[in-house]
Amino acid sequence: MNTENANAVVLVERFYEDMELWYPLFRLKEEKASVSIVGPEKGVTYNSKHGYPATSDEAADDVDVQQLDAVIIPGGYAPDHMRRTPGMVELVRNAWEQGSVVAFICHGGWIAVSADILHDKRATSFYAIRDDMVNAGANWVDAEVVQDGNLVSARKPDDLPAFSRTILELLREK
Repeated sequence: MNTENANAVVLVERFYEDMELWYPLFRLKEEKASVSIVGPEKGVTYNSKHGYPATSDEAADDVDVQQLDAVIIPGGYAPDHMRRTPGMVELVRNAWEQGSVVAFICHGGWIAVSADILHDKRATSFYAIRDDMVNAGANWVDAEVVQDGNLVSARKPDDLPAFSRTILELLREK
């Protein structure tokens, strides 16, 4: 797949980690992918941990998962809020089941836990949620980026270059 034909969403909720939302979003846009920000509700502005605003283009319940090639899940405290919205969790689960790239960084793994997609998958995360990941069935690895099939995971903002590069490589392979 040429990334110009790729459709991706980046999930948002309050208290997201700034760089973990914006860096992959801009990298995908640089590669001419179609990217939108998806939250629990459309048109709502969610502030990051540091107060930077991101406004959702779509609500999770309104996303046509059949059209998605990738779902990116930033960390921060946002994943704890995202997992409280069934539509956000279902979006991730449905994207996973259809073979879309599902990528999370830092605490974004909490959504993968709630979506129940980690069984026997190699993955990483911020070390503080390692136990959650393992208890959900992941084979947790402490590495900059871990790819297992269409699952991509990373630990922290320092890992964003490798994280974004891996997502783009997978999209090109599709």
